[in-house]
Amino acid sequence: MLPRSTGRAALLILAIAVSLTAAGCAREKPKPRLAYEERPVELLYSTGAFRLDQRRWTEAVAYFQEVERQHPYSEWSRRAILMTGFAHYQANMYADAIKDSERFIQLYPGNASVVYAYYLKSICYFEQIVDVGRDQAATEQALASLNEVITRFPRSEYAADARLKIDMVNDQLAGKEMAIGRYYLRQGQTIAAIGRFRTVVDRYQTTTHTPEALYRLVESYLTVGLLQEATSNGAVLGHNFPGDPWYTDAYNLLTDRGLQPAIEPKTPGAKRSYLDRLLGRGTALPPPVETAPAVAPPAEAVQPVAAPPAAEPKKKGVFGRLFRR
Repeated sequence: MLPRSTGRAALLILAIAVSLTAAGCAREKPKPRLAYEERPVELLYSTGAFRLDQRRWTEAVAYFQEVERQHPYSEWSRRAILMTGFAHYQANMYADAIKDSERFIQLYPGNASVVYAYYLKSICYFEQIVDVGRDQAATEQALASLNEVITRFPRSEYAADARLKIDMVNDQLAGKEMAIGRYYLRQGQTIAAIGRFRTVVDRYQTTTHTPEALYRLVESYLTVGLLQEATSNGAVLGHNFPGDPWYTDAYNLLTDRGLQPAIEPKTPGAKRSYLDRLLGRGTALPPPVETAPAVAPPAEAVQPVAAPPAAEPKKKGVFGRLFRR
């Protein structure tokens, strides 16, 4: 019979071994990789494209990676990097797609298809945008990446779509500021709330959150006794959004205190201001992730495949035609 201390030590070693085994089992399975067999590059590439048509994203990645492995300095290898990134994107493997895009940018910065790599990277961040109640790191990254597409390639089709998406990203960031500002108001931290609402008015003034932000400023300034600031923000709200319900509420709030923002609220059918029309009042902004136009491989990267496609890629949209051009 073993001493008690020895038995405890043995049990401890056994528990550690079991935990290590469980941790090893919990690791992700390695990505499938083709057994090395030298094959013509055209065959490897066209097979990968065919798997892409069949929406078998993981298999497509394996074939495109095999193109790079067997023919690393060929024209096919350069094309395969973008195709790998597209397949990863289709499989919602955004981190891998971003790495593929960055690798292409690093290896071929002067290539005509590099605009697609920048755009693909921005879309991967864009599709990871979450609701305003959560961390907006991906939103900030999406904004930076979309601006990079516009700055580097201002006349491209990708830049035109990036500009539309930036409006949606700004609306998301403004929504986050509003959510934090409302929280501060509920907690009685009025000065902190004013800072958030001012950020929306100053930085995101062309978003759909501007009318409420101005109303909240009126409300907050009245709370801390800054009557002139409350009246001024009410006047700005009335000038830009005379028919908006938020201005009606602000007007009533000010007049109840004996203050006058100088502009009577207009009826909902009244002529809208320029900023009001610019914001498209009355039209709800769709969630950014659900309405994102699809990414498709650049036409230059697509080659004829050995068999007709079985299905269209799962993500289709304004750039879907580029995939088949």
